[in-house]
Amino acid sequence: MSQAFPPARLDWSTGQPVSADYGDVYFSRESGLDETRHVFIEHNQLPQRFAALAPEQLFSIGETGFGTGLNFLVAWQCFLQHAPASARLSFVSTEKHPLTAADLTQAQAMWPELATQAAALQQQYDAMAPGWHRFVLEDGRVILTLLIGDVLETLPQLEARIDAWFLDGFAPAKNPEMWQPALFQQLARLSHRGTTLATFTSAGIVRRGLEDAGFSIEKVAGHGKKRDMTRGQLQHPPHAEWRAPWYALPQQTISERSAVVIGAGIAGASVARSLANRGWQVTVLDRHPLAAQEASGNPQGVLYTKLSPHFTPLTQLVLSGYGYTLRTLSQLLPEDGVQWRRCGVLQLAGDAAEEKRQQGLAAAGLSPHILRRVDAAEASAIAGIEVSQGGLYFEQGGWLNPPSLVNTLLTHPNITLRLGEAVTELAQNPADGGWVAMGSSDPLAIGSIAVVATANDTMQFDPTYYLPVKRIRGQVTELAATAASGQLQTVLCGEGYIAPARQGRHCLGATFKFEYEDLAANDAEHTENLAMLAGMAPQLYQALGGDGITAAQCHGRAALRCTSPDYLPMVGAVVDRDAFLDCYQPLARDASLKLTAEAPLIRGLYVSTAHGSRGMVTAPLAGEIIASLLNDEPAPLPSSIMDAVNPSRFLVRDLIRQKHRD
Repeated sequence: MSQAFPPARLDWSTGQPVSADYGDVYFSRESGLDETRHVFIEHNQLPQRFAALAPEQLFSIGETGFGTGLNFLVAWQCFLQHAPASARLSFVSTEKHPLTAADLTQAQAMWPELATQAAALQQQYDAMAPGWHRFVLEDGRVILTLLIGDVLETLPQLEARIDAWFLDGFAPAKNPEMWQPALFQQLARLSHRGTTLATFTSAGIVRRGLEDAGFSIEKVAGHGKKRDMTRGQLQHPPHAEWRAPWYALPQQTISERSAVVIGAGIAGASVARSLANRGWQVTVLDRHPLAAQEASGNPQGVLYTKLSPHFTPLTQLVLSGYGYTLRTLSQLLPEDGVQWRRCGVLQLAGDAAEEKRQQGLAAAGLSPHILRRVDAAEASAIAGIEVSQGGLYFEQGGWLNPPSLVNTLLTHPNITLRLGEAVTELAQNPADGGWVAMGSSDPLAIGSIAVVATANDTMQFDPTYYLPVKRIRGQVTELAATAASGQLQTVLCGEGYIAPARQGRHCLGATFKFEYEDLAANDAEHTENLAMLAGMAPQLYQALGGDGITAAQCHGRAALRCTSPDYLPMVGAVVDRDAFLDCYQPLARDASLKLTAEAPLIRGLYVSTAHGSRGMVTAPLAGEIIASLLNDEPAPLPSSIMDAVNPSRFLVRDLIRQKHRD
């Protein structure tokens, strides 16, 4: 992702949406709904293909040009009408200029018969940041992955196996930058023999480009006044391009859709819910008597993203995760001021370096509904209490009570929760490759796959002992709200954070301590949190009691964050360390070698850990990563980001560094 593109600018003067940038309509002036059914549904033979799906089978559609979402809504409705009850639909679409939420709602109001699907999509649709966005619909039966960016940048980063293509987007004469040979080659790369396509255009440049990419193409009757359109089928799949095998997606046959997830914090609960949504039977184990008892147990967590204006891998990950968590909350939890609240987040500029970073972000082209710069006066008006500096305002952000989200994720008929018993050993059954989680004396659970989501305890299991997790102690402080502090209307962030009162108490913090791991809250760190608040928001500090606040008034808790050496989480399949190092030892001599040997994966073993202080933003999406790997779905993140969170990355780096030592 090299840049952010502005939202679509629509001209509604004719009563229909017309792109002010491309001078073209989003759908047929006569009947967009009928045209979509004629072009994309009928000419991809979707009713028949949906009806022929086996139970639990996945069908994947790819689209160029999401636009108003019309094609997606129609395909979704058709799928529900014709597919078996347990079949699943994946829809991947690209969009360079996403519609605003208001424009999307106005456009979709034109099709009353799609109102049910439109309402479900609109509940989750907000200002779309650049990058990839995962929408879970129909209780997980329908998955939308929306790629925001230039199609020639997003599709090369997609890992998917598409069954049918909708080639939409503005006409080639209006949008020649999209209809390029590079696009047609990507369509072929992501397809298999027999993948179909349909498009409204019959332009020669499109038909010839598709034929050159390996598709058989025919011109057929178009819709309404349009004489011709194009349909096709892939006959000659291209040779697969080299892909670093140590990062390749796992190709493992699963005999039974059952899983053991160790850890009932946000990471484990997210994996369990994503699998349960897809029909898996999941057993979640945790040594504590209640879920969310470690780092996921704080009373308030902040929903926002500290971004880089350079769109680093971490920035791309947290932007996607931020959106996914907000969509998850909008689906699962009432915004009641107890479980969560979308009150906005003010990230204050505390020094010159932070000011420069914020200026770069403000100039990056993100929608003002995602973030915008505010001066001290506007920041004070938003906050409801005086602050002395400006900053960035994230209007979509807010706070949540992490245990509320964790427990809601775990509440699903396909999830069995076993608490209060520690897993002492994780062993693989040599007979069938399944997994057994052992307690102190007896087996606690069995499954065809296992997921380790135990944060710092990841190193306690033999198959995952080598993963380099790091502990960072953090302590939060709780203070009783006063009449004056109760005026705070938004989360304030700087060196730390303070949230608006929840149930009469403010939560502020959190400290970062690398040197010790004691979990008892202490007065010294309460003092540190208060000093942070005094520097960030002096008036709020005084409203809470200022220098008169005593240790007896401070309550709080401490927990150990779990992070990695590069501060990115570790999510994905686990390899046999020794076999991996042997297999790819030549990289120590030449890191540019294009080795082809498959990575020695430990069959059926996955991990989601090292989410650090961003767990509420990254862990829910990590559940979707693991579910996509296990269900042969399109990945929810670009391949470069999937590589960046791959647990094997540190083994590869160690090998390459060995070369430099030689």
